[in-house]
Amino acid sequence: MPETTIESCNVKRLEILSETGDADESLMPPLSDSQIRELYETLVRMRTFDHRALNLQREGRIGTYASILGQEASQLGTVYALEKEDWVFPSFRENGVLIGRGYEMYMILQYWGGDERGIKIPEGLNIFPISIPVGTHILHAVGAAIAAKYKGDKAATLAYFGDGGTSEGDFHEAMNFAGVFKAPVVFICQNNQWAISMPRVKQTAAKTIAQKAFAYGFEGVQVDGNDIFAVYKATKAAVDKARGGGGPTLIECHTYRMSDHTTADDASRYRTKDEVEAWKAKDPILRLKLYMEKKGLWNEEYGKQVETDATATVDEAVKKAEAVERPRPADMLTYTYKELTPRQVKQMRDF
Repeated sequence: MPETTIESCNVKRLEILSETGDADESLMPPLSDSQIRELYETLVRMRTFDHRALNLQREGRIGTYASILGQEASQLGTVYALEKEDWVFPSFRENGVLIGRGYEMYMILQYWGGDERGIKIPEGLNIFPISIPVGTHILHAVGAAIAAKYKGDKAATLAYFGDGGTSEGDFHEAMNFAGVFKAPVVFICQNNQWAISMPRVKQTAAKTIAQKAFAYGFEGVQVDGNDIFAVYKATKAAVDKARGGGGPTLIECHTYRMSDHTTADDASRYRTKDEVEAWKAKDPILRLKLYMEKKGLWNEEYGKQVETDATATVDEAVKKAEAVERPRPADMLTYTYKELTPRQVKQMRDF
């Protein structure tokens, strides 16, 4: 549980909450009982949403979906450390980030149902649209951070990506720019051990993802990504440093993708049941529940009520998403360019 140093790469690994729900109180971030309950309730809501989305996909009610099962703490722990003015740059697996940031769940379902209006960001939410191409948005986050610095805005940006994203050229270009210009950006790598079917050890010879930051002149830290307290504490420190002019940080959340890469994948083809079972004991929600039980913050009645409330909230989101009038097929052309091309005009006649 204590903060340790990984030899040969000088990367600090932060762990606060053990798998049995015991916490190193000397490392605990200053969270009130009500905040801890809020974290737990949001985690349950995120998982309830994720389970429902998977079922909706199997029923043909939404399209291909990327599950966040097992990665909830890595997502909520990071956004919980943000202020309203901070910006989030999500990839395609950040449904929990969106929920934690206050994004409407029915809009997330709209998006995964193929309706691009679901990713029309509401005014006041500093979230960039979801990036499907792996790693391209990391550069955007750095650019926005540099712009904020030039303008004198006290805002940090967070860029989310997986371990596979760190093998893309965009990642290295973004890290280089961030280091040179001391951009107020925090890179969040959710190292879930698999880039589709490619294990992390076949992508990089580096012992950790976090150590890559040092080559670009700034700090890299590794946290237990299933420990929401460690994720929150590391992110809060990194965001505060960024806002204060201290430059970027790379945070590697060491976690695991419990589900398939997407609903178009079958992970049983390339990983073993024993590997998955070993990670089930590290479940981020179970770990927090055990901690709360020991602190007198969780009991059976409370747990059932949280699940009931989460189910009702997700039920309402599904109803609202499916009640929205479907987009016109022609819309896929209408908003591509400022003015329709001759070819698009011809295609429009077919709708």
